[in-house]
Amino acid sequence: MYAIIATGGKQYRVSEGDVIYVEKLDKDVNATVSFDVLLVGNDGNVKIGTPTVEGAVVEGKILGQVKGEKIIVYKYKSKKNYHRKNGHRQPYTKVEITKIA
Repeated sequence: MYAIIATGGKQYRVSEGDVIYVEKLDKDVNATVSFDVLLVGNDGNVKIGTPTVEGAVVEGKILGQVKGEKIIVYKYKSKKNYHRKNGHRQPYTKVEITKIA
């Protein structure tokens, strides 16, 4: 059984036991979180929501708050002696999918 959930402006295809990285959620470690379900599939039987599937819920457990790889942002203007180097690490939340119902 799988589901498509929406969180943080993105959509993810998940099954029970999957570990995914989503945009940062303001919850503590070991807290449970539930997601909006857009689609539920099971061996060829697919139920599509308008916009969400009623009665369907995907629950997950937060494993930790992590950061992505560092991205270098470099601004440069030729012949003007202007350059700026900046870095960014996007915060993510590591979530394990525990139940699809």
